[in-house]
Amino acid sequence: MTQAIIRDVQKGGLKKVPEIRTGYTVKVYQKIKEGNKERLQGFEGLVIKTNSGEGADKTFTVRKIASGVGVEKVFPLHSPFIAKIDVIKKAKIRRAKLYYMRNKTGKAARLSETYMAREVEPVVTEEKKPEETKPEEAKKE
Repeated sequence: MTQAIIRDVQKGGLKKVPEIRTGYTVKVYQKIKEGNKERLQGFEGLVIKTNSGEGADKTFTVRKIASGVGVEKVFPLHSPFIAKIDVIKKAKIRRAKLYYMRNKTGKAARLSETYMAREVEPVVTEEKKPEETKPEEAKKE
């Protein structure tokens, strides 16, 4: 009973987010406050872990190499400090947790990429009316 109440309270804080799985390369835009100003800071890297939490408890871990040093950040999926999440690449993987990527560097750290269709807005073109045949040509045929 208490879990049902907690789930109902958490529903108000949930926001619509894209599907994020292990092996995806994502760019997470995080809101950063500096004094009175607020700005967005991007963090692009490989998702090495998604936890099995539900609702507001769900988190994912993103890893990138910055200046030769591996950096990992754990982001709550429904955090109000996350402005936007862009999925850049999807990799073909066979494990749920990619902890072995911590030991890989350079070309060894590459994953085979699966094709990801870009969302393209349809181009609207003017429809041409079929040319009507002239009555004189219709009689000849």
